Amino acid sequence: MGRQCYSLVSTRHSQRRRRRLLWSFIICGSSDDLAAAGTVVVSQMKMGEIEDGEVDHIAADIQGQKCTLVCETLHGTTNDKDYGPLMSVVFKNPVCKVYRFQTVDSKWMLVREQMAESTLSFTIPKQLITLHIQEDSRRIQELKDLGELSPHWDNLRREVITRYDQVIRSYQETLEELDKLTGPSFKPSCSKAQRYLEFIPINLHTQRMRVTCPRRTDAFYDIITVGAPAAHFQGFKSGGLQRLLTRYESEKKSYSTAYQCIYYSPEQTARARDVLGSLSELQPLISSLADRLLQSAQQRSADALRDTLKSLAEKTEQFVHALKDELVKSALLALHAARPGYVSKTQNQTQNQTPLHLRPQTPSHPGQMGPQPDAVVCNNVDGAQTPTKEEPPAAAPLERQNSIPHHKEYDEEEWDRVWANVAKSLNCVIAVVDKLQGQDNNNHESAPDQALADVITSHNPTGEWREQLFPLVASLKECVAEVGDRAQKSMTFILLQEVVCSIPQGLFLQQRRDVVFSQALSSLACGFVMRLYAGLEDKGFLQQLHLVGLVAQFESLLSTYSEEIGMLEDMETGISDLHRVTFTITEAKSDDPSDLQPVVSGRRDHYTVEVPLPRQSFQIIPPELREGKPLQVYPVLFNVGINEQQTIAERFGDISLQERINQRNFEILDGYFKTLSAKVPSECLPCFQTQMDVKELLETLGQNVVTKKRKNVEILWLAGTICRRLNGIRFTSCKSAKDRTSMSVTLEQCALLRDEHKLNKDYFIRALDCMRSSRLAQGEAAQWDDPEAGSVANHKPASRHFYPIALLLVSSHLLVVWLILSLVFLLAKYQ
Repeated sequence: MGRQCYSLVSTRHSQRRRRRLLWSFIICGSSDDLAAAGTVVVSQMKMGEIEDGEVDHIAADIQGQKCTLVCETLHGTTNDKDYGPLMSVVFKNPVCKVYRFQTVDSKWMLVREQMAESTLSFTIPKQLITLHIQEDSRRIQELKDLGELSPHWDNLRREVITRYDQVIRSYQETLEELDKLTGPSFKPSCSKAQRYLEFIPINLHTQRMRVTCPRRTDAFYDIITVGAPAAHFQGFKSGGLQRLLTRYESEKKSYSTAYQCIYYSPEQTARARDVLGSLSELQPLISSLADRLLQSAQQRSADALRDTLKSLAEKTEQFVHALKDELVKSALLALHAARPGYVSKTQNQTQNQTPLHLRPQTPSHPGQMGPQPDAVVCNNVDGAQTPTKEEPPAAAPLERQNSIPHHKEYDEEEWDRVWANVAKSLNCVIAVVDKLQGQDNNNHESAPDQALADVITSHNPTGEWREQLFPLVASLKECVAEVGDRAQKSMTFILLQEVVCSIPQGLFLQQRRDVVFSQALSSLACGFVMRLYAGLEDKGFLQQLHLVGLVAQFESLLSTYSEEIGMLEDMETGISDLHRVTFTITEAKSDDPSDLQPVVSGRRDHYTVEVPLPRQSFQIIPPELREGKPLQVYPVLFNVGINEQQTIAERFGDISLQERINQRNFEILDGYFKTLSAKVPSECLPCFQTQMDVKELLETLGQNVVTKKRKNVEILWLAGTICRRLNGIRFTSCKSAKDRTSMSVTLEQCALLRDEHKLNKDYFIRALDCMRSSRLAQGEAAQWDDPEAGSVANHKPASRHFYPIALLLVSSHLLVVWLILSLVFLLAKYQ
């Protein structure tokens, strides 16, 4: 029959008859006695006023309960504002439900719920795995470029390279398996322990509730639901990342002694990675700017010459500043000590201090050369340039085994001279450019610079600009290359020692951290894209985005009991690592879906997610965003366990992990609000019906965080409310993003309908049951208490060994008896 489109136009019928016609049209279209002839798509439904106080009850019977479910669809349309062409690029397979609820003033609101999958569940992890492979491959090449090392360090280097090769092969296998997958765009909870899917977030979905009320503009509320970012495949027998990393740092000192390495603190190794990152970014940029400067000089373009010189000076200053660190100098000394020449020199020193009658005799064959007492071998300095100095005391090398070696034969001032040559070369270039342009020196330039320029240009006063600049620019590039090469090798040697000290478990922890971060970043990218698409026409939101950034609030419902402690420790580290991520907005090459997918770039220390927009959307955003300004995201995590396992943890276990997480992230949220208040006017923030100020909400949240109260879900209510008032991104997580997550989302949605859209109190429980009836699957369902509505649902727990907790809470003695009986039952069963 084909696909037919129908539109309901206005007639002379009353508003009530038009509404009845619409409802009848929908119900008849789903009758069982009619033959299915096609699909009818209703693109718009408008609500009219209620006449004569009549109420049309259109109810659907779902699992024995009367619910005001109007319609349900398994797809979206291109005319749908919540599933338009831009949204459909990233969000797939939407499921839509429409409800009708009564307000306190006897009006009717239309509530549209839509859940969708995200293609970012797979595209972001695959990009990250590719970046990890590239980064580890570069690290192997850097280790090989260190040059000749002593036998001890050379063996350690080979072992580290072997470990990196194993990691690369594992990641390549995972990437190959992911490329073979087809089907849904999410990972179900039943697959959370599969090895090749460990980088994929669990049940990542978007949830949008759009509310249409009479005489009011539409409002929508977004939530991202996802399973807790954790390494489920690797397990939690030894805890999660937070505990493993703490244990690893305490054990690394002992391993450094065993492997004869220098111990570097986490801050020092992080600084070494930053220096390497700055080198890889600035060195090629300085080289390209230098070539552009010569090109501008050849064209004798004064404006282009001045602008290019300004950029060159700025990047060179950043380069010099990045290397102005004592860590670089000490690492150069340590690398020098690891050369074979240093070992030979030490042996010679020991031999020179040995009495003559104990020294080995000169070999009888003339061609055989024995050790020369005055010869000093050093691989990085020519023999003719190596000065001969007095021998240090014999005990000095032994006393410096556990610290950075300092020996007289190595010129410690050489690095300062080489490093300073970069700045001197730049000053020469600046002076000559000023001379060529015939301008006076600026106030900050000194007279010696002008004299230097006169000396340099005196040999060819009438020559071409390029000919006079070429030798100076070439000298600058050579100095930058020499300094960059030395600094890169020294920083690579620091990272080599870190890996050597952590060979037993360091790379394993890095893999686990990669897995958890991949899941967290996929969730964050999904939420950022959804929030950006929704706010493209909101000038206040766009102003906040480029001035301060967005807050991303993760709500966790994990308990602090058993293996969920390890999940929470993994999640804490993964969410904290999101501080290393920035976003940029770019213009898409075309409107092809492949060109509209977000792209990840960077390294483990810092990632950038580029979000491309179509040309029409890109032109309407502020200039700061079009110029590619990095956009910050402030992730915060609040956790409150709500199931029966949390009851056991609060009575007999330890909940200090939850308390520490909530306190730390409250401080981050409070700091973000202070920055936002100082830079962004309050008019940019969204308006809500409830008049409570954000500052008051934060004060209340701070009080609840430090209050000792069991299952204090008020923390989650307040954190979620503050996030929405600050234009933030909301996430809700539990172990698998199913039962506890659905209970949280539905309760939050009904609370928003009650507080912001005047939902009738008599309809609160009905709306809650209606939304939950089609969500709850088999398994454990959490118990949530609404401060105003009271208890809303009681469901059977997942395990048959857990008897009703309400009965057991009557007395702690009964709880102890229950634990003993359950333990005996389990032992008898498994024996």
